[in-house]
Amino acid sequence: MIVAGIDVGGKNVHIVIRKDGQILGKGAGPTGIKKAEAVEQLYDEVLKKAGLTRKDVERVVATGSAAKRVAFASGFIPDAAADALGVIKQIPSARTIIDVGAEEGRAIKVSAEGKVLDFAINEKCAAGTGTFVEAMSRALEISVEELAEIALKSTQSIPMNAQCAVFGESEVVSLIHQKITKPDISRAVMDAIAGRIGSLARIVGLERDVVMVGGMAKNAGFVDSLKKTIEMPVTVPQDPDYIGAFGAAEAALAAVMTEEGKTKVVEKETVAEGKA
Repeated sequence: MIVAGIDVGGKNVHIVIRKDGQILGKGAGPTGIKKAEAVEQLYDEVLKKAGLTRKDVERVVATGSAAKRVAFASGFIPDAAADALGVIKQIPSARTIIDVGAEEGRAIKVSAEGKVLDFAINEKCAAGTGTFVEAMSRALEISVEELAEIALKSTQSIPMNAQCAVFGESEVVSLIHQKITKPDISRAVMDAIAGRIGSLARIVGLERDVVMVGGMAKNAGFVDSLKKTIEMPVTVPQDPDYIGAFGAAEAALAAVMTEEGKTKVVEKETVAEGKA
């Protein structure tokens, strides 16, 4: 059977198409302002590359902050649940999941079966997300990729006290005027985000193994800061930004194989989740 998982975030959409345990196709792209249209277009592109049509897909499950924009979805699953399913499938030893994307950061405590036991989320402030990194890179006049790279070359720890992106940019400018090097400022940025996310993780209770997913998991500078902040090893799975979509596809597969009414996928309902 062929199923699809679609993760629609505030900035990007990720799609995974699976047949049992095999990935037939995947793709990612910006959501933009017209999120529904962006999802439709990317879905058709991924299907075409896989040599499939919409009729070939038995079930589609969507997740993410803009999951409801997927009009053709068969059902929806909360972000935390999608992360748990996606991570446990790949890393069964995971017990704490840290997911940091463009607009949200969350820490999730999971069971060996992939059940969400508890989680905390940071969705009201950009200082704990990828958006903060983008704002700081603009202030430093370098790319996000360079910011992540040079953070690893830092030789001293510089405290950064700003609690929002606006004040963060002002603080970066101030540090530049103080002749602080870009690598040290970059490290300060990563440490500031890691501090916020680390606090979320402690709310749910840090337990090994810790797995990092989401777009920020591809940022080596941030992952390094996070390891030092929580004082634990952090595992980054393959394609960490696709974990939500992978988990949604896993839920779709489970829904097809489960009798109607017993699946954990919520059919066309708004799901309230988590604690701020």
